[in-house]
Amino acid sequence: MNSGLILDLVLVLIAVAAAVWAMAERARAARAEAELGQAGGGVDALVKRASEAFEAQNKVSQAKLEAQLNPVKETLEKFEKKVAAADEARAREAGGLKAHLEQLLSATAATQEEARRLSTALRRGAGVQGQWGEQVLRNVLELAGMKEGRDFDEQVHVKTAEGVQRPDFVVRLPRGGLFVVDSKCSTTAYLEAQQATDEATREAAYARHAMSVKGHVQSLAAKAYWDSFDNTPDFVVMFVPGDGILAAAVERQPDLYTMAMDRRVILTTPSSLFALCMAVMYGWRVEQQNVNAREIADLGRELYKRLSVMGGHVAAVGAALDRAVEGYNRFVGSLETQVLTQARRFEDLKADTAVAPLREIPVVDGATRSLSKLAGEPPVDALPPALGPVVGPVLTGDEAAPTSAK
Repeated sequence: MNSGLILDLVLVLIAVAAAVWAMAERARAARAEAELGQAGGGVDALVKRASEAFEAQNKVSQAKLEAQLNPVKETLEKFEKKVAAADEARAREAGGLKAHLEQLLSATAATQEEARRLSTALRRGAGVQGQWGEQVLRNVLELAGMKEGRDFDEQVHVKTAEGVQRPDFVVRLPRGGLFVVDSKCSTTAYLEAQQATDEATREAAYARHAMSVKGHVQSLAAKAYWDSFDNTPDFVVMFVPGDGILAAAVERQPDLYTMAMDRRVILTTPSSLFALCMAVMYGWRVEQQNVNAREIADLGRELYKRLSVMGGHVAAVGAALDRAVEGYNRFVGSLETQVLTQARRFEDLKADTAVAPLREIPVVDGATRSLSKLAGEPPVDALPPALGPVVGPVLTGDEAAPTSAK
């Protein structure tokens, strides 16, 4: 109970108490008037004064009562307005709910009509049922992420010794594998059971439906699709276009699953076939990852081979540079010892050469850096002498004289 309701009750109690008090005052005045009447006419003046006093007291009491009841009146008016607003809102909500219910009933009626039309169409014959089953099967395959022509094929013709076979769908597996899916399960008896009006007729129709499914399993096993295709597992998938359709048959034929598996027939419904197709798509993703891994390995081997060849070229260039440095240093040594020594005698003889004095020619002391970490390359010590790194100039004989000789 909220505080507003408690306040309303308190005000009502106050008003009732005031009314009771006023009624008690009136009764007391009436008794006084009766007593005065009995006293005789000698007390008329007293009665008049009493009457006037009573009227005055009555007005005061009436004013007090009205003052005390006004909050109650206002509260009741507010409460009445709130009740009216609540009734109006409830009426609006009821109207909206009614509209929603009408839409729901209309949609339900439309659904029932479509179901009735579908049921009527399916009862026309096996051809319509086969088309419906194929469409449901195609929807399941596409929901699993498969695409026609890439992951599955329809109405594949294959020649056998007994003639031409045409399975409904052929689902491709990684590494060239495949398996056959058949969707020609009859649902005529099941639809008759759904339309039956009494339990006996319904149960008889369900029994015929179970025998029809069992017969289709046997005929499908007799086709031996696994012998007609290469690289296919030894089973065929029989698709039933509804979980309830298969459940009704299994309920009347408890050994239906065992009998089918003994004949290499896998019974599936939209839910179980979807899981099977998702597993196939996972296998395709793994196969693609393996293909990518093999391509990456091939690219790595080819890159390594090219790096090895390039390393050989780099080593040859380095060896050539080392030989060039060695030749340069020999040339500098020969120039210093054989030519410049003789030429500096002009300076000692104070000859007027009219040119700047001869400069010293530096020797290249550095050497190229070998690719020591290149895999497959022999160590530096194993290289031929002509290809080994040259550290500093290699001078022999008189070429080994210091470059500062005069």
